[in-house]
Amino acid sequence: MLIICPTPIGNLDDLSIRQREALSTADIIACEDTRHTGKLLELLEINDPAPKLISYHEHNALERAAQLAEEVSQGKQVVLVSDAGTPTISDPGYRLVSECMRRDLEITALPGPVAGIVALSASGLPTDRFFFEGFLPARANARKERLGVLRQLGVTTILYESPHRLVKMMGDVVEVFGEDHPVCVGRELTKKYEEYLRGFAGAISEELAGRDKLRGEFVVIIAPVDLDVLGERLEGERLEARILELLESGMRTRQIRDALAPSTSLPSSELYELIESLKR
Repeated sequence: MLIICPTPIGNLDDLSIRQREALSTADIIACEDTRHTGKLLELLEINDPAPKLISYHEHNALERAAQLAEEVSQGKQVVLVSDAGTPTISDPGYRLVSECMRRDLEITALPGPVAGIVALSASGLPTDRFFFEGFLPARANARKERLGVLRQLGVTTILYESPHRLVKMMGDVVEVFGEDHPVCVGRELTKKYEEYLRGFAGAISEELAGRDKLRGEFVVIIAPVDLDVLGERLEGERLEARILELLESGMRTRQIRDALAPSTSLPSSELYELIESLKR
């Protein structure tokens, strides 16, 4: 059997009885970093006997998925973990799940933490509809382009970001969404130095930029843009002006069509033709 097993995102006390049992009874644990998972097993005193640890990450996922699925087919209990949180979420674990599905092997998943959902629940922003984006592109132009697409969705957006790129990314959020747009930034969730910054994008961006050094992993929650308001701006000349703006930013025709489709009454085919005509 393949068991998808979440691990705590910071506080070891969050480990459930079922998660502990899965780790302690595993024949093999497929993990992002064997050193990290090895330390977790030491803390949990799972060492008599200790399960076999096999590295499984983005760079070896295709090869290891087949290897691990073969172990499952031979009756081994393989437990899939990530360094923190729920594997397969913004994580290559889905490849192993797909391979086991292809072979008609038994798969089960245990409930557990996801940093994005933890931050969303404490953000104070709408939770009825949300979009998990994960990490944005590293390049500034591509990052702003993607934020422009997310702005058009009309739902709360969940982002992950590393400390060395956070300030630049927040500057792009201010540029695309506006300095008075509500956001929430969560840092070191469930850990000793957990912190939430809730308020407007401009003020939070300035606060983060003014810090000497940023540490930890960050979750950024962006409030939805009212699509009814966007819709008033995206008909006729206003729609054309928005298309021209996105064309100038470097976005391609299909990307612009997908971003603007929810905010205009034009059929998708007509919107595509309009974008192409303005492009020419």
